[in-house]
Amino acid sequence: MQNAKVEIADTDAKIAACFPVMHELRPHLKDAAELVARVKRQHKEGFMLAYAADGNGVPAACIGFRRQERLVHGPLIYVDDLVTTATGRSRGYGALLLDWVEGIARHEGRKVVDLDSGTHRAEAHRFYFRQRYSISSFHFLKHIK
Repeated sequence: MQNAKVEIADTDAKIAACFPVMHELRPHLKDAAELVARVKRQHKEGFMLAYAADGNGVPAACIGFRRQERLVHGPLIYVDDLVTTATGRSRGYGALLLDWVEGIARHEGRKVVDLDSGTHRAEAHRFYFRQRYSISSFHFLKHIK
């Protein structure tokens, strides 16, 4: 990961280029067009998608996040998605993206970066611990039929 930089996916083409990466984390997404449509809808809620590119300019890792405010923490950044391609893991892309989002939080006076990680993702959990994140709560979910 030499000279990798973070870029915001702010066009349909950039969002679509993130599809192969995002599909590794979100396999229910059927194609790039669906990703583009979902990201554009979520933009209305403050969602942003950014990526770190490999040496060829191809996204190797993506981060989706939004600015929020909660009673418990005040202003924060919530990370919806963080994923690195299987071939790009352990090369520093994930840490680069988290550092970048933490820099935004620091610059904006936000004291917290918050994220959830599926209970089955032990490898991701080890990564978050190395990045000095801690488990602060359980996240509960109920599917409504």
